Amino acid sequence: MEQRTRGMLEMVAAMVISGTIGWLVVVSGRPVTEVVFWRCALGAVVLLPVCAALGYLRPGTIKARQVWLAVAGGAAIVANWLLLFSAYEGASIAIATAVYNTQPFMLVGLGAVFLGERITARKLGWLLAAFCGVLLIVRAGPEAGSIDRQYLLGVVLALGAAFFYAVAALIAKKLKDTPPHLIALIHVLVGTVMLMPLALSAPWPTGLVSWGTLATLGVVHTGLMYILLYGAIQKLPTHMTGALSFIYPVVAIVVDRLAFGHQLHPSQIVGAALILLAAAGMTLGWSWRSLMPGPRGESSV
Repeated sequence: MEQRTRGMLEMVAAMVISGTIGWLVVVSGRPVTEVVFWRCALGAVVLLPVCAALGYLRPGTIKARQVWLAVAGGAAIVANWLLLFSAYEGASIAIATAVYNTQPFMLVGLGAVFLGERITARKLGWLLAAFCGVLLIVRAGPEAGSIDRQYLLGVVLALGAAFFYAVAALIAKKLKDTPPHLIALIHVLVGTVMLMPLALSAPWPTGLVSWGTLATLGVVHTGLMYILLYGAIQKLPTHMTGALSFIYPVVAIVVDRLAFGHQLHPSQIVGAALILLAAAGMTLGWSWRSLMPGPRGESSV
């Protein structure tokens, strides 16, 4: 029980930290490519000694094929971060985060195409619910006004981020025997190398706010967050990590409201709730019947 409690605390902490990423990205005031570069570079500084201490850097820990798969997953994760952080400007942190949580459905689609996994009627039902949620968000427009190109672009970028996250998750299925901390290290090293030419050719950040937010994103929101997340995954059953993962979008939406005053239109709230409900149903394996009241007003579970 003590092990599970510790895992729950680690998972909650990791999700709360994740929920404040958007706030730091916006407050930093730096270009997205620069934000992602420093997140990767400083995250690597934290994860490298951790992997060394755990013995993951010893020869033979990972095979060449696994390295290349992890590199491909790292490229997908970097694309995911670039698109998601770019989405904040047009669609707000709350809307981008809600749309981003369509990622389980992207993974189901990729699994059907590349792994031959069957798409059941239950999964199609949740997919339809999430699609309706996205439509409600798109039709509402920014601040309940008419739809503009920047807002629509933000939604599309968030969907693109969800797709690349699903690609990374699909690749991760092939890396089951690889230490997760080592995978995370490879991901941030890939991001550092990919974005180094752009970051070094641009003016470096100046001022306490810029460096403070970038350092926090790298050390806390990447290095520490990954350590907490994978520590929790090792201690908790899958259904519990899936349930606790929905703390992240809730925190992000609340932070967006408190920090930037972004108030969602009622239809956007309904849309976001539909997406999160559908994502939870898909992740936790809920059936539609289990949500319906029983003949005596009780749950049919």
